[in-house]
Amino acid sequence: MKEFFEKGLLDPLELMARQVLAVLPSLLAMSIIFFAGLVVAWTASQALERLLRVVGLDRLFDRLGVTGALLRGGVKTDPSRLVGQAAYWLVMIFATVAALGALNLQPINDFAKSFLAYVPHLVTASLILVAGWLLSNFVSQAVLIAAVNAGLPPARLVATCSRWGIQLLAVAMALEQLGIAQNIVVVGFGITLGGIVMAGAIAFGLGAKDLAKDYLERGLSVRTPAGAPDDLRHL
Repeated sequence: MKEFFEKGLLDPLELMARQVLAVLPSLLAMSIIFFAGLVVAWTASQALERLLRVVGLDRLFDRLGVTGALLRGGVKTDPSRLVGQAAYWLVMIFATVAALGALNLQPINDFAKSFLAYVPHLVTASLILVAGWLLSNFVSQAVLIAAVNAGLPPARLVATCSRWGIQLLAVAMALEQLGIAQNIVVVGFGITLGGIVMAGAIAFGLGAKDLAKDYLERGLSVRTPAGAPDDLRHL
């Protein structure tokens, strides 16, 4: 009975205690790294937010119309706070990966290496999306002003199409950078852009052929005054 008690109960408990004691330093290191990352993330986000407010990022985005676009999209947070929150979560992601790496488990280490190798692509894709979104708003406003000054009736439609076109291009570039369905994105974007260009060319050629003819005749016609020497000579 004593031998059964020792082998059936004490030996498994002893084995479990040894395993816990072996993993305990790694768990302690993981906890320390995670909480240190939490403190660093909060400090970095607060410092970056205050620095951007001092520099005047909110006023710059307000003049560029970014703040208004964020409000129309349902985002009521200031741009400085958005950047601070993005920095917070970025630091927290790295801290979490580092904390999991402290466990020294092979699957987690492989995942951490793959994730760290993929981070530059994520950052580049995010920058492309943000730059494309800002550029689309700027180009849309410029196109709207130019179309209104030119007296075009569908001025707002033209501006909206320009905005969505640039944003679609930015999304395609971001997906290509992330390596997500590269062939589908390239082929789909090429077919879409080619279809738009062909539709515009057909619409202009059929609906405004007289206008195109007059424009080409005015642009390509050679008007040489009578008696004036011709500078062009055949070689």
